[in-house]
Amino acid sequence: MLPIFPLELVLFPGVPLPLHIFEPRYKEMIAECLDLKTPFGILRASSEGVADIGCTAEILEVTKKYDDGRMDILTRGVDRFEVLEVHEDRAFLQAEITLIQDEPGRPPRQMVEQAVRLHAEIAKLSGTEVSGPAEGASNLSFLLAGSLPLDLDFKQKLLVTSSEAKRLEAVVGYLEAILPGLRRAAKARWN
Repeated sequence: MLPIFPLELVLFPGVPLPLHIFEPRYKEMIAECLDLKTPFGILRASSEGVADIGCTAEILEVTKKYDDGRMDILTRGVDRFEVLEVHEDRAFLQAEITLIQDEPGRPPRQMVEQAVRLHAEIAKLSGTEVSGPAEGASNLSFLLAGSLPLDLDFKQKLLVTSSEAKRLEAVVGYLEAILPGLRRAAKARWN
């Protein structure tokens, strides 16, 4: 059974996520995960409820501990999962899950290059010089989308899609759609 942390965000495999743990039930959950060296699951919580598809998170390090038991941790997304059954018999949610594997196949080279190019332009326009992921990264779509403040509904759709080529195609389409507005805003700033 996987401990579940519902949050108003979408975590992707390979993407780092710093968290501030302050609620008693999550302090208990994270302490247990640290003791047992086990991951926990992050599911997107929204006004409609909690998503069925999420991502496991491994705890990379505890970056700060506070006197009252709160802590800052650095996690990283590992595997996508689907919730089969939720258990509410502990202070925090737990779920029986099944891991989701991608369909076989790689995206076309030109789509990969286009996605990396668009991502670099958006990062430059927003004033953050991020070194993008390597074009050969296995979860390129997740790494690109995870590094930008994109719409959560879009991110959840990406998480659910089990084809890297389809995810990358969606990322390219999304970035192409937001780029003209970002270019105009950047041009207005420079004038």
